[in-house]
Amino acid sequence: MTQVSIQAEPILDPDLPIVDPHHHLWVRPAPAVAEAPPPSHAFERVVRGVPRYLLDELIADTRGAGHNVIATVFVECGAMYRSYGPEEFRGVGETEFVNGVAAMSASGLFGPIRACAGIVSRADLTLGDRVAEVLEAHIAAGNGRFRGIRNSASFDEDAKVLGPLARYPAGLYRDSRFREGFRHLARLGLSFDAWLLEPQLPEVIDLARAFPDTTIVLDHVGTPLGIASYEGRREERFDIWRDNIRALAKSENVNVKLGGLAMPFCNFPSFLSDPPASSEQLAGEWRPYIETCIEAFGPQRCMFESNFPVDIGSCDYATLWNAMKRIAAGASAEEKTALFSGTATRVYRLEL
Repeated sequence: MTQVSIQAEPILDPDLPIVDPHHHLWVRPAPAVAEAPPPSHAFERVVRGVPRYLLDELIADTRGAGHNVIATVFVECGAMYRSYGPEEFRGVGETEFVNGVAAMSASGLFGPIRACAGIVSRADLTLGDRVAEVLEAHIAAGNGRFRGIRNSASFDEDAKVLGPLARYPAGLYRDSRFREGFRHLARLGLSFDAWLLEPQLPEVIDLARAFPDTTIVLDHVGTPLGIASYEGRREERFDIWRDNIRALAKSENVNVKLGGLAMPFCNFPSFLSDPPASSEQLAGEWRPYIETCIEAFGPQRCMFESNFPVDIGSCDYATLWNAMKRIAAGASAEEKTALFSGTATRVYRLEL
């Protein structure tokens, strides 16, 4: 699957430094034809269309797009887990893999970008106190780049909402064993990325209040829904989402990533549109959610993200950042610095 612009757009504000705080790397071997039924969910269609996204593809996007991307943060996606050893430690293979990619980038052979300057991997916090050893293994494998973990809690009673990503039980962030493991993050100086769906936002509100000393990052503005049983109801639920975002913003340990709205879960008209949407259309679709978050959290706690290559379902990398720049056009220079690089650098403690 290759998503391209209607035509190459002029790059807006090309010198503005960008730290992309949310992208993935993966290799997904194609299953044998007999084992590969047609994709049953739009997310699966996108991912199958991008079987490989490694350093070469990331550099092609970040450098080729024409935007001034100076660094990135990798976020877990189940890539390169170890095929051996205790189950709870297999995810450390992802940190080892990404640290190797970061070392390649740090050589300068791929240009000045600091790719994967920060690494966010996965550890199963429901291990309770046993997760401490796993976290320490990630820290060691990251060679100074490991910054935190993400445990997704995405769940909906309608399994068609998440499709192949319907993997987690309801109420994960309220589970006592999960919280037993969660308390180790602050002690180790690690942050927590939270991905869940709009109706679940009260769960992360409660988590943030229970652990005020742990830095939490809400991914993808809380993932508004317009798919499956939520089709046609996204605007109807906007006020519910907004009220929960405002409540979450009262916890000063929480930051929010502005992006992920190009995924199928939101089901904006731009998703898989033909021809692909312009940055102007994308900005119009995403603006109410992004501006609400900036108003609630302030620019110092907000960071624009690409969520690539997942967001290729709606646009290419260059068009995505043009859309973000259109939304932020009225911000001051100081606010733009925070939104496009400063917040990400602070939250993920990047040394640039």
